[in-house]
Formats: sequence, C-alpha cells, structure tokens
Amino acid sequence: MSEIGLFVQQLGLRRHPKLRGSLKILLAIALVGATVRMLPYLAPIRAEDIAQNEQAVTFSDRNGLPLGTLLTRDQDHTAVVALEQVSESFLQAIIAAEDKRYYQHGAVDLQAVARAVLEAVQARSLVSGASTITMQLARMLEPAPRTLPHKLGEVWVSWRLFAGMNRDEILQAYINRLPMGGNIYGVEAAARTYFGLPASELNLAHASILAAIPNAPNHYNPYTNWRSLKKRQRYVLDRMIADGYITPEEATRAEQEEIQVLLPDRGIIAAPHFLFWLANRLPDGVSTVQTTLDRPLQQFVQTQVQEVVRSLAAHQVNHAAALVIDNHTGEVLAYVGSPNYFADAQQGRNDGVQALRQPGSALKPFLYEFALEIGAIAPNQILADVPTHYAIPGAQLYSPVDYSERFLGPVRVRAALANSLNVPTVRVLEEVGVERFLGRLHQLGFEHLTKSPDYYGLGLALGSGEVSLWELARAYVAIARNGDLIPLSVTPGSRLPAASAQPLPESSYWALIGDMLSDRYARSQAFGVDSVLSLPFPAAVKTGTSSDYRDTWTVGYTVDYTVATWVGNFSGDRMRKVSGVTGAAPLWNRIMLHLHETREPAALPTPENLVEYPICAVTGLKPQPDCPSVVLEYLAPEHLNSYNRGSEFELSQEYNSWLARQSQPQLSGDRLKIAFPENDDYFILDAREATPRIQFKLAIAPETPIEWWLIGPSGKQQLNTEANHALFWPMEVGEWVLEVKSGDLSDRVTFQVQPPDNRPLRQGFRVRSEEEK
Repeated sequence: MSEIGLFVQQLGLRRHPKLRGSLKILLAIALVGATVRMLPYLAPIRAEDIAQNEQAVTFSDRNGLPLGTLLTRDQDHTAVVALEQVSESFLQAIIAAEDKRYYQHGAVDLQAVARAVLEAVQARSLVSGASTITMQLARMLEPAPRTLPHKLGEVWVSWRLFAGMNRDEILQAYINRLPMGGNIYGVEAAARTYFGLPASELNLAHASILAAIPNAPNHYNPYTNWRSLKKRQRYVLDRMIADGYITPEEATRAEQEEIQVLLPDRGIIAAPHFLFWLANRLPDGVSTVQTTLDRPLQQFVQTQVQEVVRSLAAHQVNHAAALVIDNHTGEVLAYVGSPNYFADAQQGRNDGVQALRQPGSALKPFLYEFALEIGAIAPNQILADVPTHYAIPGAQLYSPVDYSERFLGPVRVRAALANSLNVPTVRVLEEVGVERFLGRLHQLGFEHLTKSPDYYGLGLALGSGEVSLWELARAYVAIARNGDLIPLSVTPGSRLPAASAQPLPESSYWALIGDMLSDRYARSQAFGVDSVLSLPFPAAVKTGTSSDYRDTWTVGYTVDYTVATWVGNFSGDRMRKVSGVTGAAPLWNRIMLHLHETREPAALPTPENLVEYPICAVTGLKPQPDCPSVVLEYLAPEHLNSYNRGSEFELSQEYNSWLARQSQPQLSGDRLKIAFPENDDYFILDAREATPRIQFKLAIAPETPIEWWLIGPSGKQQLNTEANHALFWPMEVGEWVLEVKSGDLSDRVTFQVQPPDNRPLRQGFRVRSEEEK
C-alpha cells in the first residue's frame, strides 16, 4: 500500500471511495507543490548565481575637481577581482590560514571534522573548528547564528556550492567577500584601502597581514589593534612555512618589513556622506558622475562642522551636519553629514542631513505664512503670550512655555515669530487646525510626517514630528523664492523630485515671513540685536531646539543661498543647555559669512500687494495719541477696515492670569520697582516720527506722591511731578538714568537711546541685554 493510501486509511475514509480518491489527488498535488518549492534548495549553486556586479564610481565637483571613487554604491566597501588578479602570496596565505587542504577535500573536510571531534573529547571543550573555505563562503551567503541546525544548513549549502562550481570559482567568490575590518569586504578593497595597492601587487608582508584579518576582523582591525594583528600575521607566516609555501627566512623578512597603513579615507577626498547617498540613486552602469558640489566650499564647511563640535564638546555635543543650496538653481553646493565619516567609534557614518529628528521651532515660519495666507491671522494682529492650558484626551494638561519660562502678554505676530514664542504659535495652530497645517507641510515636501493629525497634536507647531535637514532646507528655499518650491539638484542639469512636494499657491506672505525673520530688532527680546543671527547683510534666519536640548537647528537664507545646520548627538543624548542660537547658529553664521565674503547679497524681496502702515505696537491698530510706541507693519487691503477703527485696545479675560502677575508689587527689600524700561534696555529712534517717545511705568502705583528724575547728558532734571503711575517722555539720544522716589522708597534703571541706523526702521523694539536672556 502506498504511503498516501495508508494515510487515507488512517483517516477512516475506506468506505467513501469518492472522497478517498479526491483526497489522494489533493495529497499528490500538495506533495508535488512541496517538491517544487524545495527545488531551489536542492539545485547546485553556480558561479553566475552568486556573481557580484559591483562597479566603482568616480565623482567630481561642479568644476571637475575630484571628490573620490567609491568601490561600491553602499557603505560596505567591496571591489570584485578575478582570481588571476590576486597575488600568489595572498592566495597561499589565506589557504594556509583558513583551509590548508582546500584543494584535496570536498565541501566538507572529514579529516578536520574527525580531528576537531577528537580534540573536543580529549579537552572536554571546543578546541578547533573544521570549517572549510567552502563552508565559510556558505556562511557569508546565508549568515545565521552558530547553532547545530544552522550548521547543518551551512553544510548543505556547501555541498550545493561544490556541486555547481569548481574550486577556483569558489575561492574567487570567497576572497571577494572576506570581511576585512570595519565595512571593508574583499581582498581588493582591503589592499586599496589599507595600502593603496591593487591585490595583484601585494607582497608577502602585505598578503600575510591581510590574510590575518578575516579570522576576527573587528579585533584585527589595522587602525585600532595593530599589535594583535602582527601576532596573527606571525601565525599566518608559520602556517605558510609548515605548508611549504615559504622559507623561515622569507617569513622573518616579511614580519620585520615596515608597512605603512594609509589613513582611512577609502579613496574619498571630500563629501563621503553625499557620495554614498548619491551613489544609491544612480542608474546601473554609471561609472563617472559630475556633481553640483563645490569642493573648496565643501571642505570649508566640513572644517567648520568639526570646529564647532570641538568647541561644544564640554556641553556634551558630538555631532553636527550642514547643507548649502543655491537658491537660484536649487543646486546643492555643500553636504556634510557628520564631523568625520571615518570615525566609526563616534558613529561618523550616520548622515545628519538625512537623519530624522525633531525640528523644534524651525517649522514655525511655515505655520505663520499659512495662517496669514488663509486669513486666520493678520500681520498687525496682537497675540496673547500668557499662561495657557490645553486638555489633551487621555493625558495631562498641555501647557506650552518658552525656554525663558516667561510670558510677554500681548505681542505682535512679528514679535511672536521672530522671538520664537511658543504660546502664541500654539494659539495660531489651534486657529488654523492641525490637519490643515499638516497638509501644508506635505505640500512643502515633508514626506516623513506620515502620522495622523491626532498623533502630532498642537505640538506639531513646536516640532513634535520628525523631519530631516534636507527637507527643512528645501522648504526654506521655497521661502527664499517667494513660495516657488523647486526640486533640489545634485548633478548639473537634473533635479531630484520630492516624493510629496506640490506646487504652492501664490502668496505675498512668503516675502513678509522673510522680512520678519530678517528683523534683528523684532527678535531682540529673545536673542538681542547683535547675536550670531545678525549678519552684516540682509539675511532671514530661524532657529529650533527640540525638547530636552536633544537637537538644535538653524536655517536661514540670503537672496543667493540657503544654509541649514544641525547640532546634536546621533545617539539622542541630551546636550548640556545648548539651544539653537548657541549650537547650530554659530555654524550657520560662519558658513554665511564665508559665502558672502567677496560679494554682499542684494536686499531680500519686499512683499508685493502689501503696504506699510504705522501701527501702535501695543494694540496693532492705527496709532492713537496715548500709544506708547509706533512701528510700521505690512498690511493687505482687507486689513484696513479693522486697522482704521483705531479703537482703544482692551485686554480680554485670557490675560487675567498674566495681568495678576504683572500687578503684584515688585519690591526688592524696601525698593520701589520700575516696570518699564528695564535696566540696560536701549531704544532706536525712528527718524520719521515727529516726537518719538516712550512710556515710563511703575509696576504698581503707590499711595504716596512720586518724584520722577532723569539723569542724562545735560545733567539731572525732574520730570512731571503730577504723574503717579506712568508718564510719557520724548526720546533723546544718549545714555540715561531714570530714578523714581516715593517717600523712603526709590528705584533706578539705566537705558540708552541710539540714533537711527541706515536701514528702514519698521521694528521699534526695545532690546534686552545679554544677561536678561
């Protein structure tokens, strides 16, 4: 009885011939199917089945300067050579070290197996292995844990290799896959990397060194453990003597020969991260590539990345990345992924340009532009920077705060964006809607923001999603081009399409966002006027800091270039109090100054279809006589109706908590506190105002009379004696001391008034000193 018939009988189907016949057919079909599926695992493996088709690619910069040659298109360096292109010394060395009877046995060396078993029994532990070169090749083709089932599988693959290939073909496949330390594979790649020689020119000293590495490639790495490698070389030479390949005298000369190991640049002159990234996007068959990179600029940026990281080492900073783009063409001019690609111990091969990290506040400009574009806010609108709480389902209250942990009360849109205030930004996102804003980010090409709007929540405006430096830079190029989102280019005449980028609607607000980001006075509250963000030519810039100081970003542009920088740790470890302005901004500053060293850029574009109007800095409306400060802001025609109302600005109930804090008597000991100006503030005169003035104000009005005194260039003078809580003062250029007295209480502050500079003064912001930030 057949096995199928016996199986049918066991199922109890003898009395049902029709069912029994059908079941036999089904079982026969299943058996045939299983056999067909097993055929690939039964057939011999031939040389063409495992052929390596890696081809070296040579890169140059935009001017034809060489950038380097990659042996392969990924980060595993491999170069394939024929057996006759490898020196006889290496072939003898590797056979002596790994499988001395290679040309005498089959796929498995039964003598070696018997010896290994006998030694193990005698020593009661594993003394030596019995892997042949064929078995090692099988393990390279199908890596698996060293368990008995996998070992049996390795033997089976070895038999298939031996059945389909001759010994020379197996040896050739083996030497081209040998692990040679780090990410180097094969004798040709190792010879060129370590010695700058082709495998055909290896002498006995070189060959015995390379043959020593595969036994433990990480331990015998020439860059990190030369002494151990030399001991292993002696073992290889001794085996070659025992097998009759060389004499003892030749072995001694090889061991004593001084060998120069090259620096680990793998034949790369500049931009290794970029070369590997681009190589993976090239079509097959390409062997030479001209790129858009500028090699001198690339090398300058690489040096600056290294220096900035070195300067921040005490703050637990280990990594940085930078990208430079030509705004006119979209061409990538410099691409630095880490301080040192070849520093394996420092995770140097990680690419900070493509890595996904939280961007902090770097996405805020896109939110404000979108909100202005759809009419969710107006340029002259006053936003509330006050304690605010949001109920998040299934979580605690979300209460956004700034790194200063201070609240400024009513602020203009320009100040909210320029000073990167979190509370007003979250309010704007709440008005716009997370889903709509996420859609705009997808339009801008942020293709890795793939989660749902609920996943990101209101934190999306503050960087709760993960983006790459590449995506950020590309989006900022769109701002620089007034909303014209173009694909970036890495080879002349071609562009890299963004997977999800879509055309943006025309809008005058892109230029307005650029104007706000270039306004050094608008950002003075958080950064001061003369910070590293302020350049001696027109430039727009935005910083970002992720939670717990894990990432810092600075992205900015002139008319000609966009520069994006990141500073942090690939491990995700926190830095020690390093923010965007102290981490990534100095790197951005250095690159920008270098780019414009010989030619100052043109002015940034002014917003079309928008007109500057004077507004009250406190109300955002048409100035009234009691307005303490008048500034200029761009408005569209649709904003003029509300602007012309000019009504008195009344704070809503949402300011109550903030007002309560402001109205507390600010006493230090027995001293009365001046609320405005604050100590070391300074002001810029607006020459277009007939009588520019500021308001002196106390934190609380005392019951006793107040004496106001002002000490300046013309001496000491008493001001209006009838004023109690506040008074207005016509500004004059100079250094001033404001003093106030009430009975036995007194307080004084110093401040400056500076003449107008040559730039259009639309900012009108008082400036904090460095100590107050």
